[in-house]
Amino acid sequence: MDTPAPSRPSRPSVRDVAQLAGVSVGTVSHVLNHPDRVARGTRERVEAAIAELGFVRSETARRLRHGGSSLVGVLVHDISNPFFTEAARGIEDRLRQGGRVPMLGSTDSDPDRERELMSLLAGLDVRGVIITPSDSTLDNLAVLAGRGIRVVLMDHPPLTAELPTVSGDDVAGAGAAVEHLLSLGHRRIGFVNGPASVRQSVDRRAGVLAAIAAAGLEAQEVLVETEAVCDGQSYTADAGAVGAARLLDGPGPPTALFCANDQMAIGAMREIRRRGLSIPGDVAIVGYDDISVAGELITPLTSVHQPMRDIGWAAADLLLADGGAVRHVTFVPELVVRESTVAGAP
Repeated sequence: MDTPAPSRPSRPSVRDVAQLAGVSVGTVSHVLNHPDRVARGTRERVEAAIAELGFVRSETARRLRHGGSSLVGVLVHDISNPFFTEAARGIEDRLRQGGRVPMLGSTDSDPDRERELMSLLAGLDVRGVIITPSDSTLDNLAVLAGRGIRVVLMDHPPLTAELPTVSGDDVAGAGAAVEHLLSLGHRRIGFVNGPASVRQSVDRRAGVLAAIAAAGLEAQEVLVETEAVCDGQSYTADAGAVGAARLLDGPGPPTALFCANDQMAIGAMREIRRRGLSIPGDVAIVGYDDISVAGELITPLTSVHQPMRDIGWAAADLLLADGGAVRHVTFVPELVVRESTVAGAP
């Protein structure tokens, strides 16, 4: 009767590799982590044993030995928003270079949900967190600071000298949009904005008012505005349609609309066409962010361009640069003029 072959372990360990190769566990560890320190013949025996057993090192154990997780939390208002989708790609590309992996979450601009997600990430001992905070307070960030977890603010100006930040200059960007409309002769401009509780809404409104004042005009004579919300959501196409309808139905309807992001601008364009109005003949329109589809619409959309992927890359770069001076990176948006404001524009 044949003697059965010894069974192989279902999940071979470092000890199993060492036994098969006839070396110590420490030698196997050196082959895995510092192969240049092991003699060629010994290294080849260990590598042959690894291949024969089908050994796969435990990433969890490696992290425990070397300290820290490879995970980086990324919390944004809404990952389905094209701005954050593009920024997340920039984050992922930079983190991959640094041997890190992003874990994405949407806070829905809700401080309670934000706090819940932060607590979850803190419990996972993430290497750091990139966050677009729901408001301008530091209360929720204390959950991470208490664990010594590095934090980078994205799409948000500095809250404190200790926190690195990456943001676009929303005041300048919104100002450029309204300056463009004023230069075309519009003197009744509608502003479809998000809620005042969101920092981007506040800064973009400040840019609108600054541009009107710089032109020597009175805001109450030029500007009509609304905070656009639909089904509890803002910065969406449906919210933009609601906001446009509200302004166009009001007294002294505008001849131009500036929307606080491209999704709302797309919804506003839908509402304008539903009414049988032309773009830009009856109503000109400008968006914000310059998402990838902005130039591909039936009427290409004039929009304030933000380098979304670059913003994400810069945020991840700041997070990986653990130590050294705290940096604040600001991108200046640029207006891209298309046919939604100037007929026949390239």
